Amino acid sequence: MLSGDLDRSADTRGQKTGHAAVNRSGEEWKGARRARFWVITVAAILTMAATASLGRWQLSRAAQKEAMQAESEAQSQRPELDQQTFLSTDKVADAMLRPVRLRGLWLGTQTVYLDNRQMHGVPGFYVLTPFALEGSNETVMVQRGWIQRNFENRTQLQPVQTPAGLVEVVGRIAPPPSHLMELGKAVVAAAPAAAASDASAASSATSSTTAPASATGAKAVPEGSSAIRQNLDLEAFRVETGLPLRTDLSLQQSGAASEGLQRDWPAPALGIERHYGYAFQWFALSALVAFLYVWFQLIAPWRKAGRARHG
Repeated sequence: MLSGDLDRSADTRGQKTGHAAVNRSGEEWKGARRARFWVITVAAILTMAATASLGRWQLSRAAQKEAMQAESEAQSQRPELDQQTFLSTDKVADAMLRPVRLRGLWLGTQTVYLDNRQMHGVPGFYVLTPFALEGSNETVMVQRGWIQRNFENRTQLQPVQTPAGLVEVVGRIAPPPSHLMELGKAVVAAAPAAAASDASAASSATSSTTAPASATGAKAVPEGSSAIRQNLDLEAFRVETGLPLRTDLSLQQSGAASEGLQRDWPAPALGIERHYGYAFQWFALSALVAFLYVWFQLIAPWRKAGRARHG
C-alpha cells in the first residue's frame, strides 16, 4: 500500500510539474507574440508615415514647378523690351523670358554649333551667333535656331544665312545655353584672324549707328568650317574670342523658320509629371503597407481563431 501511494504521489507531482512547464511555455509564446505584434505595428506605422510624407513632398515640388511654369508664361506675355531698357536692366532674373527687340551686328565668323540637340525628336545642332548691340559695348549670344544633322558626315553642316550690316532681332531673354554630358573636348575650327576681325567689329558697333566697314564684309562661315561643340561656356568663350560678351544670359530668337533655321523651341522641361508619378508611387506603397498590416496582423489571426473555435 505504501509503495502504491508513493507512486501515485510521484505521478501527481510529475503532472503538476508538466502543467507548470506547459503554462510557462504558453506564457512565453504569448509574450513573444505580443512583442512581435508591437514591433510590426511600430514598423508599419513608421513606414506608412515616411512614404506618405515623401508623397506629400513630391506633390509640393510639383506645385512649386507649376508656379514656376505659370510665372514663365506670364513673363512671356509681358510687353516687349526695347534695347535701351534691356541695357539698363540690372536684375536679369526679373527680365528672364521676357520678349525683347535688339538692334546690332551679327558676328557670323564666331558662330557655334551645339551638337546633339533635338527638335521634334530629330537630332541636330543649335546654332548660336554673337550679336554686337548697336550703340553699346555689349555683345549677346543669340540662340538663332536649329538645323538638322547630316547623318553621313557629322561635320557637314547645312547652310545658314547670316545677314550683314545692322539688323533687328526679336526673341526672348533666356539663360545661357544648357549643358549636356560631355565626354570629349570641343571641336574648334574658327581661325584666330576671324576672331580678331569680329572683336574689332564688336568694338566698332559701339561708336557707330551704321554698319561699320569691318563688319559689312562679314559673311557666314563656309559649311563644316565652324566650331562644333557639345557645350558652350559663355565665360570661357568670352576669354577665347576677346568679345565683350554678356555671360549671365542669352537671347533665344523667335519667329517663323528663316535663314535656314527652325525655331520651334521646346518648352523648358520642369518634370512636373514626374513628380506626380513619384507621389503616386509613394502613396501606393503606403497604402500597400497598410493593407498588408491589416490583413496579416488583424484579419488573418481573427479568421484562424474563428476556425479553431468551430473546428
